[in-house]
Amino acid sequence: MNNRNNISRRDRKGETAAHVIGSLCRTIIAAVFLFSGFVKAVDPLGTVYKIEDYLKAFGGFFTELLPLAGAAAVCLIAVEWLLGVCMLCNVRTKITVWLALAFYLVMTPLTLWIAMNNPVTDCGCFGDVLVLTNWQTFWKNIVLLGLVTILLCCHRAIPQFFSNWMEIVIVLLGAGSVAGIMYYSYNHLPPLDFRPYKIGNNIPELMTVPEDAEPDVYETTLIYAKDGVEQEFTLDDYPKGDPEWTFVDQKSVLIKKGYEAPIHDFEILTMEFEDITHDILESEEPVTLVTMYDLKKTDREQAAKLLSFLEGCEARGEKCYFLTGSGEDDIYAFAEDLGMDEETTERVFCTIDPVTLKTIVRANPGYFKVQNGTVIEKQNFKQL
Repeated sequence: MNNRNNISRRDRKGETAAHVIGSLCRTIIAAVFLFSGFVKAVDPLGTVYKIEDYLKAFGGFFTELLPLAGAAAVCLIAVEWLLGVCMLCNVRTKITVWLALAFYLVMTPLTLWIAMNNPVTDCGCFGDVLVLTNWQTFWKNIVLLGLVTILLCCHRAIPQFFSNWMEIVIVLLGAGSVAGIMYYSYNHLPPLDFRPYKIGNNIPELMTVPEDAEPDVYETTLIYAKDGVEQEFTLDDYPKGDPEWTFVDQKSVLIKKGYEAPIHDFEILTMEFEDITHDILESEEPVTLVTMYDLKKTDREQAAKLLSFLEGCEARGEKCYFLTGSGEDDIYAFAEDLGMDEETTERVFCTIDPVTLKTIVRANPGYFKVQNGTVIEKQNFKQL
C-alpha cells in the first residue's frame, strides 16, 4: 500500500514538474511569437521590404518571386500572431506545438545560412523595434527550438482552458485582430514608429557622429608576388621597398563595426545634381517632402492628387519637393502623366536613395514635413 502511495506521489510530482516546465516554455514561446507578429503587423510594408531584400540577395530564381513578397509578408505575420495566440491560450496544444516545431525547423537552418553568408545586415524578425544581428537571430532560434522540443514532451500535462467552440472563437478573434492591424497600418502609417524619422525627431542631430565615436576596424591584407609565387602580408610585415617583391592586390575585411549615426544616408539632390539637403533641414519655415521611392510602383490613384497637393502647398507659401529614387527618364514620363510642365518638373523633383524613402514614410506616395530639421508631420496619401 505504501509503495503504491509513494508511486502515486512521485507521479503527481512528475506531472506538476511537467506542468510548470511546459507552462513556462509555452509562455515564453507565445510571447516571442506575439511580439514578433505584432511588430510586423504594425509595419506590414516594412516586412514586405525585408522579404524583397532577402529575395534580391538570394538572386537567381528567387528574384522571380518578388511579386509574391506582399503575400508572403501577410502569411508570415498571420502565422506568427496566430501561433502566439493559440500557444498563449493553450488552444489545440498538440497541433500548435507541432506547427511551432515545424516553423523553427525551417527557420533555424535558414538563419544559420544567413548568418554564415550575411546576404542582409539584419534579419528583421522584430522589425525596427529590436534589431538583431544575423548570428543573434540564429542563436535565438536555437533557444526557441529547444523550448519547443521541451514543450513537445510536456504539453500533455497542461490542461485545456477552453471548450472546442470557444477555441474557434479565439482563433477567429486572433485572425480578425491581426488582419485589422495590418489593414489600418497599410492604409495609414504604422501607429508605432520606431524608425529614426518618426515625428519629433531632429534629422541633423541624428546625422551627427560624436567626436569620441569608435570607427570601423578593418583587417588589411597585402598580396605581393616573388618569382611567380604570391604571398599575403599584414601592414606590419609587408616587404616595403624590397624590389624583389611586386605588389599584386590589397584586401580589407571589416572585423569590428564602429559607431554609425542613426541617419547616415539622407542626401537630397535636384535634377541638376545640386545638393539642397542643408537648405531644407535649416529652413525655419515648414518644408513638405513628398516621397515616392519608385515611380513605376507609385499608386496611380493617389498620384492623381499630387498636382493639386503641390498647388495647395505653394498657395500656403510652403516649399514642396517630390523625392524619388527613380531615374531621370522615369521622372519626366511620370511628370508628363501628371500634366506637369518641364520647368515645374525640374524645380520640384529631387532624387534620394530609395531605401531611405522606404524608411522615412511607409507609403508610395506619402509625405512628411520638416521644420528646422525636425519632422513635424507624416501622412499616407490615402489619408488625404
